[in-house]
Amino acid sequence: MAPAPSPINSQHVAVIGAGAAGLVAARELRREGHTVVVLDREKQVGGLWVYTPKVESDPLGLDPTRPIVHSSVYESLRTNLPRECMGYQDYPFVPRNDDPSRDSRRYPSHREVLAYLQDFATEFNIEEMIRFETEVVRVEPVNGKWRVQSKTAGGLSNDEIFDAVVVCCGHFTEPNIAQIPGIESWPGRQTHSHSYRVPDPFKDEVVVVIGNFASGADISRDISKVAKEVHIASRASGPDTFEKRPVPNNNLWMHSEIDTAHEDGTIVFKNGRVVKADTIVHCTGYKYYFPFLETNNYMRVDDNRVEPLYKHVFAPALAPGLSFIGLPAMGLQFYMFEVQSKWVSAVLSGRVTLPSVDEMMEDLKLSYETQEALGIPKRYTHKLGKSQCEYLNWIADQCGFPHVEHWRDQEVTRGYKRLGDQPETFRDEWDDDDLMEEAYEDFARQNLITFHPSRFLESGR
Repeated sequence: MAPAPSPINSQHVAVIGAGAAGLVAARELRREGHTVVVLDREKQVGGLWVYTPKVESDPLGLDPTRPIVHSSVYESLRTNLPRECMGYQDYPFVPRNDDPSRDSRRYPSHREVLAYLQDFATEFNIEEMIRFETEVVRVEPVNGKWRVQSKTAGGLSNDEIFDAVVVCCGHFTEPNIAQIPGIESWPGRQTHSHSYRVPDPFKDEVVVVIGNFASGADISRDISKVAKEVHIASRASGPDTFEKRPVPNNNLWMHSEIDTAHEDGTIVFKNGRVVKADTIVHCTGYKYYFPFLETNNYMRVDDNRVEPLYKHVFAPALAPGLSFIGLPAMGLQFYMFEVQSKWVSAVLSGRVTLPSVDEMMEDLKLSYETQEALGIPKRYTHKLGKSQCEYLNWIADQCGFPHVEHWRDQEVTRGYKRLGDQPETFRDEWDDDDLMEEAYEDFARQNLITFHPSRFLESGR
């Protein structure tokens, strides 16, 4: 980081998306002195966390002309990390014990996360910057600035020029589908977790769920409540894996990957087991997709790597006018949105400077080479894993933001271990009072809450 030689400049900035990333980006940009317009296709804040029973007409999301349903939230979804480590650094996600209608659980429902985001938007007067029911259809550089074309739900079109565009539209809308030999002739039904809401459509069926991370584990257990049988196909399992999982109906099995699908309706797993299935549910993640972005082929998505992007945020030759908040997946998402937003805001104002384009490209080349040497597939470029705190602390240093707190880092580490070790119970059984006391003392030091250590009143304990 180098100090800027010129005075701080106010920029006119478009933020695409009013979810968890867009809301904090708007706040940080305005705090830095920029004028901000947030564009969002929905009627309210929340992005991904706005639940809707609606699903897309194409359950696999293969038709690019389909009407898009932004949310991928299912009815039974609860967070897979404790609430305290999910919140923004200066706006803790603690239980609202003054409101009995709120969900005070450590791993709350999606509705509680949405309520938290609504509280955040109200606290910082963010809605006054948002144009709801406005879809961005094209973003392109023009003479050193950015043209943003949009249309409203009523069909009105708009064409505006901004100094910069910050893309905060998320990456949980464009389904990634497993490639299964023989699937073209398999006669059953297929859908993706993006279009999963409730288990009712799977009553008395034999269902194969592909994937066993957070959504796959949740959805398979949810479906097992009504299905005849549920079989999980997991790439993380060994080739001989076959085991029954503990669920009330005693009808859930874990397998290795799928080997082939056949026209008689059978699915053959690599462990040699064969089941005749009615439905396949792909819990196989999502693809980065920015159909509105036109950069004359400078930017592209190659095997789910968005490139070129310096530190997952800035497109070097287009920086600082184009940036992305929230591309890395998993981990401390809200903290990451906040610290990335502070960095972008400071760079746009001139208070913090970026390296040269050549230096950014060289850094990017080195990171790709390191990833390849470690045997990490290209499609995992934006999965930080154990390096997330190193990455987040590096960005924090650029803009003078505090490093990730010890308790927050450890909550994520322990949380994902519990998810792997005890997927059926990890949300309701834990042993982290040491970290929680540290967290609430930290909030109290910042005058964010009043903390009573002996009773954990604010934490709902």
